[in-house]
Amino acid sequence: DGSVFVTYSADDYGMFGKLCHYAAGKHAKGTKREIVDYDSGESHGFIDEAPETYNVIGNINEYQVSIGETTYGGRKEMVDNTGLIDYGSLMYLGLQRSKTAREAIKIMTDLVEKYGYQSSGESFTIADPDEVWILEMMGCGGDKKQKVVWVAVRIPDNAICAHANQSRITKFMQYPKADVMYSKDVISFARSKGWYTGKDKDFSWRDVYAEPDFGGRRFCDARVYSFFNRFADNFDRYLPWVLGKDPNAEDMPLWIEPNKKLDVAIMAECMRDHFEGTPLSLDQDQGQGIWSMPYRPTPLEFEVDGKKYFNERPISTQQTGFSYICQMRSWLPDVIGGIIWFGNDDANMVAYVPIYCGSTVQPECFNTPGA
Repeated sequence: DGSVFVTYSADDYGMFGKLCHYAAGKHAKGTKREIVDYDSGESHGFIDEAPETYNVIGNINEYQVSIGETTYGGRKEMVDNTGLIDYGSLMYLGLQRSKTAREAIKIMTDLVEKYGYQSSGESFTIADPDEVWILEMMGCGGDKKQKVVWVAVRIPDNAICAHANQSRITKFMQYPKADVMYSKDVISFARSKGWYTGKDKDFSWRDVYAEPDFGGRRFCDARVYSFFNRFADNFDRYLPWVLGKDPNAEDMPLWIEPNKKLDVAIMAECMRDHFEGTPLSLDQDQGQGIWSMPYRPTPLEFEVDGKKYFNERPISTQQTGFSYICQMRSWLPDVIGGIIWFGNDDANMVAYVPIYCGSTVQPECFNTPGA
């Protein structure tokens, strides 16, 4: 029907999910905003507050801007422990201050270029009723001249994209110029470190800053494969890549054109995926037990009698803190055009509840005191 969709799963051991809320407000000049780390709860310090901030419910704001994320790590030496803003705080700063996806990218990148970026490599999905962008970002290891490098790519209107804890943007200089944004030193920084010597047009963000290892392909890109496989013909051609053993295997594209239309119900099915119908399906081994359980005990990797083993990591996992489907609709007033379909716990175990982006109070069931 013309909707833009963004899905997200907080795959986090021990996390208790909640539906957050930031009220709209106007702030006097000189007001400061404390940056509290999204993961650790520690205070990193203060930044200047915006003159006006917008209502945010979950991961969507009153103007139907939605921002999600996935952590991929990348080069450890690029983490800047002196940076002020962590990835979680950056998401909600973007949501509170932007009316479009492009504006969110500008605001988020300006903030980290000014105050520094503390987290490891991160992919952000930034969407509005008209566009979807993937923004990938890394710090510069405390470099005195440069605080952060980043690149953003627009996903075509007729396409679907996925990323799951592995960087996915490669040769971005080969995309149309109108569909790409990046920091001015994104390539020269890599050259200064001796990490890249080729031509600018051949520079691959992922391969230079976050080259995938076996886990990046088997535990992360395999989830992308399972999602794409639902909407593509002959997608098993990419199995050698996701199996993680063949270094010369054909890589998956950043996006594909789906072979059928999508809607909320289909997006929910995707979030409940356990590799069904693929060679990685979790219903084909002894671990399923007599009840055909699609889950496996953690951790992913383990050792028995001196031999190393691993379990598959599906889209739907038992340790999900919360998940959602954000729906943005350009033909409706913003206050009801945007919906976050929200659920605490594993997507396979919840009914997604629709909450309008104009909501100013969390439903009581998602507003646990002290959470």
